[in-house]
Amino acid sequence: MLVGVTKEIKNHEYRVGLTPAGVAALVRAGHQVLVETLAGSGVGFSDDMYASAGGRVVTTAAEIFATAEMVVKVKEPQAVEYRQLRPGQILFTYLHLAPDPEQTRGLIDSDCVAIAYETVTDNHNGLPLLKPMSEVAGRMSIQAGAQALEKSHGGLGVLLSGVPGVPPARVLVLGGGVVGINAARIAMGMGAQVTIMDVSLPRLTQIDTDFGPRLLTEVSNRENICAHLPDVDLVIGGVLIPGAAAPKLITRDMLALMRPGTVIADVAIDQGGCLETSHATTHQDPTYVVDGVVHYCVANMPGGVARTSTLALTNATLPFVLQLANKGYRQALKDNPHLANGLNVHRGKITYDAVARDLGYAFEPFAA
Repeated sequence: MLVGVTKEIKNHEYRVGLTPAGVAALVRAGHQVLVETLAGSGVGFSDDMYASAGGRVVTTAAEIFATAEMVVKVKEPQAVEYRQLRPGQILFTYLHLAPDPEQTRGLIDSDCVAIAYETVTDNHNGLPLLKPMSEVAGRMSIQAGAQALEKSHGGLGVLLSGVPGVPPARVLVLGGGVVGINAARIAMGMGAQVTIMDVSLPRLTQIDTDFGPRLLTEVSNRENICAHLPDVDLVIGGVLIPGAAAPKLITRDMLALMRPGTVIADVAIDQGGCLETSHATTHQDPTYVVDGVVHYCVANMPGGVARTSTLALTNATLPFVLQLANKGYRQALKDNPHLANGLNVHRGKITYDAVARDLGYAFEPFAA
């Protein structure tokens, strides 16, 4: 198969879909790989490294979209990219379609085969291609939140750890999944007082067993969230319904309960955000203020630590890339139902139920 890797063009996105080692693995398996020039430059992978791995470096993304059978990316295609997709061409990347009707329509119109990292599953009911970036984003959310709490960034002027004689910051984490656990771990490591909320009692029991009394647990509901908002310093939104738009756990009226300068980092922003007042921001301009509350809503948080993120992501994605390349997408999806769960758009049809439901399309199950 002819596989293409383009340079990411989203604002301050430096990750790359394949490392030179990944290219070498594909070449050893008998495939050809086209890599857009400078695709890996932001994470320290030069064109020469890709060429040494057996890839062919090309000057434009247009050449890749025009010739590759499969395009491997990191972020969802921008308009200039999805307009170049061809009928039957495989796109393997993060998509996050539920809050993005324009991209969804673009993929439908392209007649491509769009497989989303974030809905590929595993034998443990997990999301193995979303997990590494959720780990990164959860940990980064505390770094970002701590900085946003500084007075010069519009925050309360609170140090997460406190100091002797001054209490630590209070952190509320919404969602006990991968993002939430990683956020809680870093916040506790920095000395903050942390409460984590989830709708699942078994999940809260497991968290309590793993972390003990230092990490406080509560059932997530509007009343419990509202009870915390007047005193909390930093809120982390880490909820996820796979493939679907994130539920709005904090509404506009609830912001009135919070002190001016409180910070909310909405890690669910890729799926539309879990705040009614959330809208996507960039690393270039990461925060904005609504009713005195600082919102951090960067939609590609892991791109801020692009080298770590690229290595973590490609460790997880490469086996699936090889399956698609070795077998072709139809056989690969037939042989691996977990990979088949990643198929969101197939030849003009929406093949993921949550996306179809949220955007008002007919759901068309894929039949290999």
